[in-house]
Amino acid sequence: MIVSILVWLGTLVFGAAFVLGYFLLVTRRIAAEAERAVPPSGKFLALGNHRIHYVEQGEGRPILFIHGLGGQLHHFRGTLFSQMGEGFRLIALDRPGSGYSTRPAGFAGTLTEQAELVRQFIEAMGLEKPLVVGHSLGGAVALTLALEHPEIISGLVLLSPLTHLETEVRPEFRSLYVRSGWQRRLLANTVWVPTSLKYAPRTLAFVFGPRQPTKDYATVGGGLSGLRPSHISATSADLVAIERDLGAIEARYEEIRMPAGVIVGTADRVIDYRLNGQSLVGRVGGIELELVEGLGHMPQFSEPRRVAELVRRIAGRAFPASLPAGERPSDGPSVEI
Repeated sequence: MIVSILVWLGTLVFGAAFVLGYFLLVTRRIAAEAERAVPPSGKFLALGNHRIHYVEQGEGRPILFIHGLGGQLHHFRGTLFSQMGEGFRLIALDRPGSGYSTRPAGFAGTLTEQAELVRQFIEAMGLEKPLVVGHSLGGAVALTLALEHPEIISGLVLLSPLTHLETEVRPEFRSLYVRSGWQRRLLANTVWVPTSLKYAPRTLAFVFGPRQPTKDYATVGGGLSGLRPSHISATSADLVAIERDLGAIEARYEEIRMPAGVIVGTADRVIDYRLNGQSLVGRVGGIELELVEGLGHMPQFSEPRRVAELVRRIAGRAFPASLPAGERPSDGPSVEI
């Protein structure tokens, strides 16, 4: 009897090890192919134990772009940079753990931690009061930066931003909501990467819908770079960390007094545009809301010219000295549909 049990246990352990080994090899192969398709494309900046990957283009007044959950710097470099025109120094970074930026042990990824790291990046790069553009979770980071370090930036542009804490995790994100760090690392190095590849069409339909993803999203948009263990583990950690301080941050939006704009789509499946976009009017002083019918969660891909126009418009308010006196936009709130 005991021998039978030991044989059964041994078979079970061997089977589990075989399955884990298989997924480890598959994950490494997919990750290697992803790195060949979308290699590091910028420079690296050491900030303490962090190594931040970033790209920059152009000269002039600085605009800093912060991507959302599961994203990376190509969400801007491959879409908006070419639309912005001259007169701006455009910088996009990979948030800690995302893309090719590292995420050291002990970094939970709370909004205040990420905002503090962005502050350090701004100072280290010598950016003089940049305009900050944040997409999705990057919008929450940008808002936190405006609250915690308002003196270091000139204004905000929020693209489909996450601004309010929801009561429960949406079904599409539950598989990534893993609190345990070791469990995240195990899943990221085994099943998460091949599963993400398998369900990529469904994920893109959810994120871009009802619009279609751009044909070159996998490479120019950086989509394939998400098929790496470090990236997907950081995405899970960021998802868990949101709840730690977003509630406290959203209670303080009335304190923000700087040029600001937000663009959000009525067909966004990732966030509720009313809760996360319209609700900012009347709370963030002088904010300009652009509500787009039928737009999903990725305006920088679906409406790059419209987004670039908004960024330039808010830049005109954030950097008024760069415009003739008669052409400086007013600071009053507005809503455009």
